[in-house]
Amino acid sequence: MNWIANFVRPRIKGLMPGKSDTPENLWRKCSACGEMIFHRDLEAAQFVCPSCSHHFRIGPGARFAATFDAGVYDELKQPEVAQDPLRFRGAERYVDKLKEARGKTGRNEALSAARGTLDGLPVIIAVQPFDFLGGSLGMGVGEGLVQAMETAVAEKRPFILFVASGGARMQEGILSLMQMPRVTIGVDMLHEAGLPYIVVLTDPTTGGVSASYAMLGDVHIAEPGALIGFTGQRVIEQTIREKLPEGFQRAEYLLDHGMVDMVVHRHELRATLSRLLHLMMKKPKPKAPPQTISAMPTRAAIASSKGNGSTPP
Repeated sequence: MNWIANFVRPRIKGLMPGKSDTPENLWRKCSACGEMIFHRDLEAAQFVCPSCSHHFRIGPGARFAATFDAGVYDELKQPEVAQDPLRFRGAERYVDKLKEARGKTGRNEALSAARGTLDGLPVIIAVQPFDFLGGSLGMGVGEGLVQAMETAVAEKRPFILFVASGGARMQEGILSLMQMPRVTIGVDMLHEAGLPYIVVLTDPTTGGVSASYAMLGDVHIAEPGALIGFTGQRVIEQTIREKLPEGFQRAEYLLDHGMVDMVVHRHELRATLSRLLHLMMKKPKPKAPPQTISAMPTRAAIASSKGNGSTPP
């Protein structure tokens, strides 16, 4: 019996008037080293374990806040697409899974895109997070990426994609697979316009997404330890009947074998993106960079991916 949890804590709560606003879970356990981390310390470290440097998965709000100047951005409107074009029904209905995912994340799809500035350079950033149906590629994600790339071309802004995905969304069948060539055409539009397309591969990036637009960037950056590949290691071992090497499909292994250009720690990611984009766009970096909050994105920004309603310069 845990007397602190079962006796002391309830007694203390009973003595406090009104409903407490204190979050129930103030600690997060690192899945890599098992370290218990206070939530504010984890936020301050951009969700990187201070003990082992394990990179936790984060959503669009945290990405935008840590990358855009002063955390100021204008989120692009998510396009409307058919919700359940195949009327798919497995163990549960597809519309029910969508409803559940939207309730948990507060977002309509596995994609958020926004415009803003990075050290004064206008950019568009898209984030495909894993927390919404495994970051799966469906009609909504495909259409959202295409429209965001069209906006980048129209406004002459470089395009940055933070991607994490398990692949195509099986509940939409061939319609999800069609999004791979559609987004590839969007990438070609960026290239024809002379605009950089930088892909940041995060944990995990697999399936059809890794086999298409996620590997078509001008520069490929990976976060440390990210799982990147097409199919699972166990399937590959069963197919070739050989034991795969240690660290296979991890970011560092791919860097050693020429599949990604660099592996960058999250604390250095913003500066790396800025340096690359200013070089590729042939733009000088400002002597006094705009104020940033890359060290500590706010909890409000992390909890919401709907932007803050303000338009960057």
